[in-house]
Amino acid sequence: MSQKTERAAAGTSGHRRTWDAQSLALVAVFAALIAASALAPGIPVGSFGVPITLQTLAVALTALVLGASRAAAAVGLYLVLGFAGLPIFSGGRAGLQILAGGSAGYIIAFFVGAFVLGALAQLVVRRAAPRRRTLWFFLAATAVSIVIIHALGVLGMMVNLKLSWQAAFVADLVYYPGDILKNVVAALAATAVHRAFPDVLVRRVRRA
Repeated sequence: MSQKTERAAAGTSGHRRTWDAQSLALVAVFAALIAASALAPGIPVGSFGVPITLQTLAVALTALVLGASRAAAAVGLYLVLGFAGLPIFSGGRAGLQILAGGSAGYIIAFFVGAFVLGALAQLVVRRAAPRRRTLWFFLAATAVSIVIIHALGVLGMMVNLKLSWQAAFVADLVYYPGDILKNVVAALAATAVHRAFPDVLVRRVRRA
């Protein structure tokens, strides 16, 4: 077999490993988990209609457990179902009109953040010693929260609520303590999942 054929076969095999029946089931399960987290009663804060919810915890856990492509698929499935009319956004909301509210930036950031954090999780699994994964998972989740989730959340409030960046930034600060705590929980939970079920991501990354 030529080298070109071998590379093509390896790429096809890797694609099958990523999107096998187990992966499709995990995408569906974690999309349902995100939906359930959104339906849990939120804590209203401020006057801009953006409550504190468990969504960021569910999205972070999804990314840390599934890796980049499958986490993005799970969040994407959740968003498509919500935009299509299922009442699975925070507070039981649904439809594209949610993109006109103060939460729009955070919702869009879930998809981007899930992919980036999933990619970082794969890097952690590949490079970090098992005993240090929890710390690196937490640091990765916190970095993604600040750089992507909060940044796009601030941008969304600026665009949809016509706030200055200073006002939007101050409004966003209230979510930081809760997100840090949720990132700790997500890192601990993801480490436990990978320890108990290494086939979910650990062995996939090593085979790749």
